[in-house]
Amino acid sequence: MSELDKKKGGAPAPKDWTYAPAPESRDVVHIAERYGHFVGGEWLEPSETYETISPATEETLASVGLGTDEDVDRAVAAARGAFANGWSALPGSERAKYLYRIARILQERSREFAVLESLNGGKPIKESRDVDLPLAAAHFFYYAGWADKLEYAFPNRRPRPVGVAGQIIPWNFPLLMLAWKIAPALACGNTVVLKPSHTTPLTALLFCDVVRQADLPPGVVNIVTGYGSTGAALVRHEDVDKIAFTGSTGVGKWIQRETAGSGKRLTLELGGKAANIVFDDCALDQAIEGIVNGIYFNQGEVCCAGSRLFVQESIYEPLIAKLKQRLTTLRVGDPLDKNTDVGAINSRDQLAKIEELVQSGIDEGAEIYQAPCRLPEQGFWFAPTVFTNVAQSYRIAQEEIFGPVLSVLTFRTPEEAVEKANNTPYGLSAGVWTEKGSRILWMVQRLRAGVVWANTFNRFDPTSPFGGYKESGFGREGGRHGLEGYLRFDE
Repeated sequence: MSELDKKKGGAPAPKDWTYAPAPESRDVVHIAERYGHFVGGEWLEPSETYETISPATEETLASVGLGTDEDVDRAVAAARGAFANGWSALPGSERAKYLYRIARILQERSREFAVLESLNGGKPIKESRDVDLPLAAAHFFYYAGWADKLEYAFPNRRPRPVGVAGQIIPWNFPLLMLAWKIAPALACGNTVVLKPSHTTPLTALLFCDVVRQADLPPGVVNIVTGYGSTGAALVRHEDVDKIAFTGSTGVGKWIQRETAGSGKRLTLELGGKAANIVFDDCALDQAIEGIVNGIYFNQGEVCCAGSRLFVQESIYEPLIAKLKQRLTTLRVGDPLDKNTDVGAINSRDQLAKIEELVQSGIDEGAEIYQAPCRLPEQGFWFAPTVFTNVAQSYRIAQEEIFGPVLSVLTFRTPEEAVEKANNTPYGLSAGVWTEKGSRILWMVQRLRAGVVWANTFNRFDPTSPFGGYKESGFGREGGRHGLEGYLRFDE
């Protein structure tokens, strides 16, 4: 044995594999002390403001305008003016140039946006950086490609823009939902008034600077911030031609009632209680990663989260053992740390809802497992949680928790799996894990879900339509289907 080999053999193996902190810099983004509303290409001074905070530290980040009925009225008037004064008549090839510019600027400023998204929303920086920002830019690129091809997308139907679109987005994917809404609307020749969630307005307000950089004509994109009353004013406004809403099922039902008979076009992407179905012939380790990604991605604050896990009885015990072991490796903490897997819950109200539903699971008799982890003292946090011995009737198996909480149930046959998976008022998404392609196709035909993933979960692409059935809403966003909601047709 050489002297070098002897030295190699004598090196002690590391005993501590703890990750050192790897924080992303906050200095890459500038946050103003006070924000107004972006209307007609200018900032309007708000009559009232509220404070938006970081859910990880509870520190105040900025004062943000609290939109009134008058603010909404101004924004809609600006959008109507831009629609009538040239934007709707602009050739598709010219609209595409603006969308391409926006996409490129988002790419160039992706680090800035990712930091702000994590700071204001609580999600891990690696998710903002590697998922939200690339997908947001990709949607603008994709719909830029469609802008001058609408006649080919809908042959023999003479597509025309709808007019002014009122868009209301949630707090779990603020910038990505903005891209899902604004990109197809502009590609079709519409103008928009967008209302972001009151807890996560900052990336939408930073997007106004992207609009300025891209030289988008004034009034084409208008952003008004505020609470639910601001969104309600937008829904009720008589000069809005289209409402696109992503959020809770309860609010979606109210919007549908409010717009009934008004002639407004409507698309709703609402809640979910997705079934993630694992058969005994799956690649088990791959399935474990898919389960973890399905429910703990973005702290489980995902409408299509795989919050109900159905496991074939023959592999139940080894799967649960592997899943619990995998949970011990998840790192909960600072959203700006590049090592963090699970960040902060978005708000105090959402944390209280999660805690209440988890307690109901315990009270009803389910067995709880939470991976040992030290939660920060400041901010809103909840440990990744797994419930076993769950019955279909338990609230944790029926209601959308919107947090890092997984309910595990079992099945014996594919027929039983389908029956249990469809036993929910929701129908947004589902997942199937098996090596048999024929079984995947059999399951897909029978699952009442708008999206079914096979041997993966939470995969998104701008070319693929996304939407639900039943109480998960109607209409589709993404793909060619996402254009149709922003068009009327002269048959």
